Amino acid sequence: MVQRQLRRRGIEDERVLAAMAAVPREHFVPDEIRPSAYNDSALPIGHEQTISQPWVVAAICQALRLEGSENVLEIGTGSGYSAAVLAKLAGRVISIERVPELGETARRKLEELGVSNVEVIVEDGSRGYPQEAPYNGIAVHAATPEAPHSLLAELATDGRLVVPIATGSADLLVAFIRENGELRQETIGPCRFVPLIGAEGFNPPEQGQ
Repeated sequence: MVQRQLRRRGIEDERVLAAMAAVPREHFVPDEIRPSAYNDSALPIGHEQTISQPWVVAAICQALRLEGSENVLEIGTGSGYSAAVLAKLAGRVISIERVPELGETARRKLEELGVSNVEVIVEDGSRGYPQEAPYNGIAVHAATPEAPHSLLAELATDGRLVVPIATGSADLLVAFIRENGELRQETIGPCRFVPLIGAEGFNPPEQGQ
């Protein structure tokens, strides 16, 4: 995975590559699809959610430019895989998951691997988690109509927010970077994510629809 999928597609941060190599991806997928755990694709994990393609996880982590002591917010815990990777790159990770069952499973999977610097919280992640702000890095694992204003407000003065922005044909992975009081953005590349459901994402469907 590291050599064929990540290095060949522009992942050069050695800390990110080492973290991706160290975290057993098969630990975070349902038993019936474990043989496909290292495929170059997203995989279903239930509740209409997915574990992201390995390159996408690595690209988000690389764009955050973490050095090891940062306070990081993750939106969309999902399987817990990306949180486990971030745990090796940052000092502390707050991971927000909307689906209670996924949040509980992710907690258990992380505990089984001895990951102690990740806290999984179940609530609407589109508004971030201001109780622990500011964050040096914010990683969003669901597509949004635009960069959620609350997440931008929770960025530290040198913070980076990496988020997929939904467009007409495909999602676009974008990094918002705060430097010297200014906010600029860099486009990382096209991607595909499930939609971010919440107050500053896409509204959930009405009951019965």
